[in-house]
Amino acid sequence: MQNVTLKVEGMSCNHCVNSIEKALKDLGAAGKVDLAAKTVEVSFEEGKLTVDAVKEAIEDQGYDVVA
Repeated sequence: MQNVTLKVEGMSCNHCVNSIEKALKDLGAAGKVDLAAKTVEVSFEEGKLTVDAVKEAIEDQGYDVVA
């Protein structure tokens, strides 16, 4: 398993949390959103997903991955 923490801008409420966590789950990853820290902790299997694919899934929900 690979774990990454991404800095994400634009998240402000539970809807944001739910949409990001669902998008990651649909992708085959597990995500935990921290609104206060503006981060998303993501766990996924190496070889099945890439960090770029994870970032794209978050950005497709309308949020900006900045780091």
